[in-house]
Amino acid sequence: MKVVILAGGLGTRISEESYLRPKPMIEIGEQPILWHIMKGYSQYGFHDFVICCGYKGHMIKEYFADYYLHRSDVTFDFSNENRMTVHQNVAEPWRVTLVDTGLNSQTGARVKRVQRYIGEEPFMLTYGDGVSDVDLNALLAQHKASGKTVTLTGIQPGGRFGVLDVAEDDKTISGFREKAKEDGGWINGGFMACEPGLFDCLSDDEDCILERAPMETLARDGKLGIYKHNGFWQCMDTQRDKGRLEQLWASGNAPWKTW
Repeated sequence: MKVVILAGGLGTRISEESYLRPKPMIEIGEQPILWHIMKGYSQYGFHDFVICCGYKGHMIKEYFADYYLHRSDVTFDFSNENRMTVHQNVAEPWRVTLVDTGLNSQTGARVKRVQRYIGEEPFMLTYGDGVSDVDLNALLAQHKASGKTVTLTGIQPGGRFGVLDVAEDDKTISGFREKAKEDGGWINGGFMACEPGLFDCLSDDEDCILERAPMETLARDGKLGIYKHNGFWQCMDTQRDKGRLEQLWASGNAPWKTW
């Protein structure tokens, strides 16, 4: 099963870092947060990634082009036809497809533009700026049993996000509310399991926002599910968020490090 990662946004809320590089390439413990996300998926057996690039996407492509070289010991022999010998090489079990989905495209358009790399198969979907210790196998199992088009991971981080209204069956999203108040409401934490039917709800128009009309329509039709996660989740919207993630990693007890 493929994992689609949204990695093309401008990252304006953490512009101190993102003016130099795309937000998913901002490092936590000397590795891009994108790497942390991929390691988490790989731990659960998801190794096939489709990354939606946009702003400074060439830097993401260059990172993976040089990944093998940067993580190995190397000898350059300039006296012998400029020969290069790689020692103690480290390889990930990954297949990574990098797709230019446009500079200013919104999330829905980016997902629509990678449809040709997904085909008619279910897929996982997440954002390139958040980490969690969510049980991805449990998420997928609930999704498969539910018959929903999309099942997203719901989390309760506090009061600065829009919240989800959850129906009485405790597994279906019935609507959205703008701007959370400190009411314990559930929010979209990403880490979604999706059916290919999601593509029918999306447009190639760069203004198509996944979290607006497409998800609102699925919620209205009873096709949007929620997997409630009470464990760790943290996005990296600001320098303060980045600082917290750095502290957790440096402590040797980062909750999202499940590998």
